[in-house]
Amino acid sequence: MMTIVYGHCKASPEDILSAVDGTDLNPHQKARINIVKKDMEYVDSLLDGIQLHINEMVAGYENHIQLLCTIPGIDMSQWSSHRKLTSWAGLAPGCNESAGKKKSVRISRAGVYLKPCIVQVAQAVVKDKKCDYYADKFNRISKRRSKKRAIIAIARKILIAIYHMLKTGEVFNPSDMADIETTQKQRIEYIKNNLKNAYNQLSRTGLSEEEIMGILLKKSSDSPHLK
Repeated sequence: MMTIVYGHCKASPEDILSAVDGTDLNPHQKARINIVKKDMEYVDSLLDGIQLHINEMVAGYENHIQLLCTIPGIDMSQWSSHRKLTSWAGLAPGCNESAGKKKSVRISRAGVYLKPCIVQVAQAVVKDKKCDYYADKFNRISKRRSKKRAIIAIARKILIAIYHMLKTGEVFNPSDMADIETTQKQRIEYIKNNLKNAYNQLSRTGLSEEEIMGILLKKSSDSPHLK
């Protein structure tokens, strides 16, 4: 019973069973139910046939498919860069700038097959509870732009990731993943705690506050990253 109840149905399975309990269906009602059941079975058989045909078509791309499955969800030689791919897919915004001011732009009508597919993937991935990478980016973009534009931006990012993954053979591992998994605020708190512990350890050795600060300042001046 639980598997055939519509997901957005407000009534519980128990309420549904209670509502139909003891109801006698007349022959015409039973006939209509059987017709609907046969229609659903026919549609399911068509879907199975389509899936079988798709599996045969993509059999030669199994390695690519397994690689793309590493993304939290083509032959790349056809495009010389990810920019041309996103433009072909209709996910690259146009350039509308005059007198140094950027005006409203829209994506093109290209990519009538690929674009809806990537957008659907984007809509699913921003709701993924296992990986917050794209969800975090979506929330950041949607704060300063509309949610529809944010979805298109995420779809473009996914397509760019697909391009580079198939081009290089690398699994999904964006360079800024650490920024999503551990926020800047969390990293600052972690460093502050470590600094406090280090300060306490140095204090217990008998060093004064001025000596400890001198050590820290000397380390900062010696760091090549701060020069």
